[in-house]
Amino acid sequence: MKFRRLFLQQTALSAVFLLLPPVSTWAQTAAPVRVVLQGRDPVAYFTEGRPVMGSPQFKLDWDEQRFHFASAANRDRFAADPERYAPQFAGYCLGTLARGGRAEADPEAWVIAGGRLYLFGQVKFKDMALKDPAWLAEKVAAAGDHWRTRR
Repeated sequence: MKFRRLFLQQTALSAVFLLLPPVSTWAQTAAPVRVVLQGRDPVAYFTEGRPVMGSPQFKLDWDEQRFHFASAANRDRFAADPERYAPQFAGYCLGTLARGGRAEADPEAWVIAGGRLYLFGQVKFKDMALKDPAWLAEKVAAAGDHWRTRR
């Protein structure tokens, strides 16, 4: 009787493990892919001069990040030259990176300088960057140093 109960318990436990997905599947689904620019279309910053909400219908994964686009044409334009359109530092806040941290940026707080898209945590820093290119260059250099060592 004791043997039979033990056998049934082991059989039931084996059945449970067979129903669970493999551990490798857990690891794959544990960390969702980050959507850069909170879903804004990176190409639109260049072509329309403003942030435009993208759609998951027109998505593209690049550099371990996900990008959404307002149209298939913008997605294809990005795919052809992602280095041109992708925000610098994966779209994280430039000022926070310059101080050695990492924080999501506000997609409305942006500037294009030297043909590159940079983002900030608040719109007031966009205004500072536009008024003082030397300040922006200093932040870009400091952020670049931290990005290379902590990416």
